[in-house]
Amino acid sequence: MGNLLCCVKVDQSTVAIKERFGKFDEVLEPGCHCLPWCLGSQLSGHLTLRLQQLDVRCETKTKDNVFVNVVASVQYRALAEKANDAFYKLSNPRTQIQAYVFDVIRASVPKLDLDDAFEQKNDIAKAVEDELEKAMSAYGYEIVQTLIVDIEPDEHVKRAMNEINAAARMRVAANEKAEAEKIIQIKRAEGEAEAKYLSGVGIARQRQAIVDGLRDSVLGFSVNVPGTTAKDVLDMVLITQYFDTMKEIGATSKSSSVFIPHGPGAVRDIATQIRDGLLQASQHHE
Repeated sequence: MGNLLCCVKVDQSTVAIKERFGKFDEVLEPGCHCLPWCLGSQLSGHLTLRLQQLDVRCETKTKDNVFVNVVASVQYRALAEKANDAFYKLSNPRTQIQAYVFDVIRASVPKLDLDDAFEQKNDIAKAVEDELEKAMSAYGYEIVQTLIVDIEPDEHVKRAMNEINAAARMRVAANEKAEAEKIIQIKRAEGEAEAKYLSGVGIARQRQAIVDGLRDSVLGFSVNVPGTTAKDVLDMVLITQYFDTMKEIGATSKSSSVFIPHGPGAVRDIATQIRDGLLQASQHHE
């Protein structure tokens, strides 16, 4: 019906190419247009102005001889002011864009090691975008954005990379564990040294208190009991300690029994042995 009435409709975000006797005449904007076919005017086709996306998968090799699949995503659209160039100069813009993407990727990635390729994805995408912008602008297309969405090495390479990463992490974990055990051992040794030092200080104070108590006892006993000597007081103290020791041995069922000569006369023998040992030590130091 539209053709009979010489009217055509152009949808939104679309332009139509009008020809007259087979020659380009004008670009029709969205809306209703008169197309007098009887005067040689005809509609050659439509061109969308919407943003389009092309995903390109390119296989190439890195500098360290690893084959990878690089996936690039190109977003482009036709320019309304250059619609005639976009319609007539390119029969298949997607194939043309794909060829340029292949060319740039295969020229850029072989200059980089695999790790550098992952780190410089944005640089590769910028190189592809710049090259496409220069080439496609002459054909009436605008390159909106180019992304390198993925770099996929071979499955065996990925497994090897994961194993290297896991080994490095295990090495770090082992070092940290060894360092922690070292710190624990150092702290334990410091604690034992401090405990022994404090134990020695306690024993020294205990012995000092015993000596001070014995001295006070001997002096007090000599003053209160005329005619007694320090030797008599010490003998009495040894007898008291002897009976206390026997009492402790007999009171504890789990204690080990030590058989020594029993009787008050044995205390005198022990006291004599102690005095003789002290005298011999004094003579030795002199």
